[in-house]
Amino acid sequence: MNWLEKWFESTLWSTRLFILLPVVFSMIGAIALFLIASVDIYNVAAETVHVYLTHQHPAAFHEKVVGEIIGAIDLYLIAVVLLLFSFGLYELFISRIDAAEKSESSKILQIHSLDQLKDKLAKVIVMVLVVSFFKRVLHTSYGSPLELLYFAGAILALALGLYFLHKGDQH
Repeated sequence: MNWLEKWFESTLWSTRLFILLPVVFSMIGAIALFLIASVDIYNVAAETVHVYLTHQHPAAFHEKVVGEIIGAIDLYLIAVVLLLFSFGLYELFISRIDAAEKSESSKILQIHSLDQLKDKLAKVIVMVLVVSFFKRVLHTSYGSPLELLYFAGAILALALGLYFLHKGDQH
C-alpha cells in the first residue's frame, strides 16, 4: 500500500501545476489590457493635439477627454488585478519568485497567503469600482435636489468605504 500511497500523493501534488493555466492567461489578459489602455490614452492625446492645433473645440470636449482617460485608468486597474492574481496564484501554488524576492521594489507583488492575496485583490477591485463610479458621475445630469442629495450620499458612502478599507493598514 505504501507505493500506491506515494504514487497517489505524487500525482495529487503534480495537479497543482494546472494552476499555470490561470497564471499564464491572467498575465496575457493583463498585458492585453495594458496595451489597450495605452492605445486609448495615445488616441486621446493625438485627438487633443489635433483639436488644439486646428482650433476646433467641439462641445463637451474636455468631458470626453476626461471620460476616456478615466476609462483607460479603469483598464489599467483591472490589469493590475489580473497581475496580482497571476503572481499570487503562482507564489501560493507553484513556487516563490526568486527575482521578486531579491528586488526591493516589488514587495507589493509578493503574496504569502490566500488571505493576503484576497486583501490585495479586494483593495484594487474597490479602486476599480471608485474609478467606474467617477466615470459614470461625469456623464450624469441631475434634475432635482433629491438627485444631488443621492449623489452626495454616494460620495459619503464611498469615502466611508475607503476609510474602513484602509483603517486596518499599517501605513
